[in-house]
Amino acid sequence: MSLHGAGVLFYPTAIGWHPREKTEHGAAQRDAWVTIQRSHAIANGVYVAAVNRAGLERPTGGDGIEFWGGTFLADPFGQVVATAKTDGEEIVLGEIDPARIEEVRRNWPFLRDRRIDSYDGLSKRFLDET
Repeated sequence: MSLHGAGVLFYPTAIGWHPREKTEHGAAQRDAWVTIQRSHAIANGVYVAAVNRAGLERPTGGDGIEFWGGTFLADPFGQVVATAKTDGEEIVLGEIDPARIEEVRRNWPFLRDRRIDSYDGLSKRFLDET
């Protein structure tokens, strides 16, 4: 998307813990989610708005899932510039500066060094299509 001019990527998610897993795996799982979203920003030289659901959803007779919230905006270098609380719904506002995109891309040239001529197959569902 960034090669086609995107300045912001939105990643809507509904991710959280099963209550029985939170104590053992919770911190590592949430850290991995934040890390990969920030990595998308860095690798693509764009802002990433990682949007996540918040709250507890418990079906009748089940443990349910606790969505961890924590929506955030990361700049093109992966720095978090705005974040939401983790224990409820919240609107997050963060400034997106096009000059920051240009600055990061110039000094951290992931996009410049890509071999886009080798990307033709990425737009196909199956590489063996003609």
